[in-house]
Amino acid sequence: MLKFHGLLLIFLSALMGQTNGQGYLKTQGPGIVNEKNEKVILRGMGLGGWMLQEGYMFRLGDIGQQYKIRAKIQALVGPERTQAFYDEWLTGHTNKRDIDSMAAWGFNSVRLPMHFDLYTLPVDQEPVAGQHTWLEKGFALTDSLLSWCKANHLYPILDLHAAPGGQGNDLPISDRHPEKPSLWESEANRSKTIALWRKLAERYANEPWIGGYDIINEPNWGFEDPTDSRGTRETKNIPLKQLMQDITKAIREVDKKHIIIIEGNGFGNNYNGILPAWDDNMVMSFHKYGNFTQVSSIQHFLDLRKKYNLPLWLGESGENSNNWYTNTIRMVEDNDIGWAWWQWKKIGSNQPLEITITPGYQALLDYWNGKAAAPTANEAWQSLQELVRNTRLENNVYHKDVTDAMFRQVHSSEAIPFKAHVIKDKAVIPAVDYDLGRNLSAYADMDTASYHYTPGVNTQGNRGYAYRNDGVDIKKDEHEFFVFHIENGEWLQYTAQVTSPGTYTLQVKVRAETDSVSARFNISSNGKSLAANIPVPGNDKAWQLVELKNIPLAKGTNRLRIEFVQGGCHFSGIRFVKQ
Repeated sequence: MLKFHGLLLIFLSALMGQTNGQGYLKTQGPGIVNEKNEKVILRGMGLGGWMLQEGYMFRLGDIGQQYKIRAKIQALVGPERTQAFYDEWLTGHTNKRDIDSMAAWGFNSVRLPMHFDLYTLPVDQEPVAGQHTWLEKGFALTDSLLSWCKANHLYPILDLHAAPGGQGNDLPISDRHPEKPSLWESEANRSKTIALWRKLAERYANEPWIGGYDIINEPNWGFEDPTDSRGTRETKNIPLKQLMQDITKAIREVDKKHIIIIEGNGFGNNYNGILPAWDDNMVMSFHKYGNFTQVSSIQHFLDLRKKYNLPLWLGESGENSNNWYTNTIRMVEDNDIGWAWWQWKKIGSNQPLEITITPGYQALLDYWNGKAAAPTANEAWQSLQELVRNTRLENNVYHKDVTDAMFRQVHSSEAIPFKAHVIKDKAVIPAVDYDLGRNLSAYADMDTASYHYTPGVNTQGNRGYAYRNDGVDIKKDEHEFFVFHIENGEWLQYTAQVTSPGTYTLQVKVRAETDSVSARFNISSNGKSLAANIPVPGNDKAWQLVELKNIPLAKGTNRLRIEFVQGGCHFSGIRFVKQ
């Protein structure tokens, strides 16, 4: 499950040689360099879900914040087992094997989304008001991550994802309690935030592998206009700038060397009133989701970089299709901008690692969604333990199509095999095992990405959210994965090795979407037609085998392509039988 093909590893070994970790990172004009003044392009993953659970990551979007998830768990299994669950979660979700894999697959950095309550008590739980009780757990976890990163020459970047009180109106991203004072409504919360950063900087001041301090993740707050809940219309950002300056001052009292990363309001992107920089080793982060991948989509940030001579970092992006990943990464790297993708693992298939759902956990989801009766305490506990085990890398599903899109496809338009297909007298090629590569190289799909933050653009990208993360729509019935929602002109390519050449009968497994649709397809090999304008039987109730006889297959590499000249069917695969 977790093997990777040699071609990508050869490419990545050359790529990683460019950033093999040479002392502290620092800014140099509009770029980031190491202590040898060599340019560094950060290529990283965010460890979302480890220290901070957001509900959507685990099909709990309706619950939202981590403290609410914890309360739901505690109502089922009690406080002691709940604490044991979270202890096991922190131990199992991310460990050295995750970082080893990141390095092997091409990443050179990792963004750590920190929850403040692993490092210090909330202000309303402090025994003495105004003082700061430090908790060893968060620091120990960070120490472990740093040691794993050192061993792999990766730069960990510390990201305060959940600040004391919460930094915005999007509640889950900072585990905010809306009934309590936010970061912006409480001087005590701001003082604790400043003290936490001073403590972190003091601890890691002499650690050159720490890549930088991302001091406040995605502020989203209307300071001038409370109805501006996202902070996108803010024109001055005075409280945000002041807090970031105060944090910087505290860090510089104990750490003169590490990069400080700032984020604007409006989820990191509104820099009105914030610049110019107040430190000579500062990077400007921006976040990018669900919009177009042309340079025009980031031109505003390029203009700010030029005006203020500050490096840019795409500190968070992802949650889309492979095609969107390739185009976005190629676009930012062409402009000397590094990136950190969101996120390393969760339930779902649009990231490198997938946490699978067990029947027991599904039963918990059904209960929490009002679709089933409550499990017993022991049943719930068993299901939660199964979930924790499934967060470990050895139990994850590795989506090599995602990492291939993030690295090899950024630099190469070549299609390569997703799986080894060998045709020797008999063979079956599943529809979903088409080649790895870009749209129009390995496949052709009319809807390849989701532009959900682009007004008036109602694309979905991948409608099935299963097995692979291209624009190709895949879902599973009770027996198998298959391709659906096939539109006119879409095609899939399969690189196969024919070791027994000759004449074959092909059985193409298809099913019409409706009785009234007349889907048709062509099949070719290495650009030569093998069968043309073949109709799909108009029966949407059952799978059909369309038999094509006397199909010649030559010895060696055959790039087989099935093109749906008229869409409107489902496609399961092709069986080959030598005549």
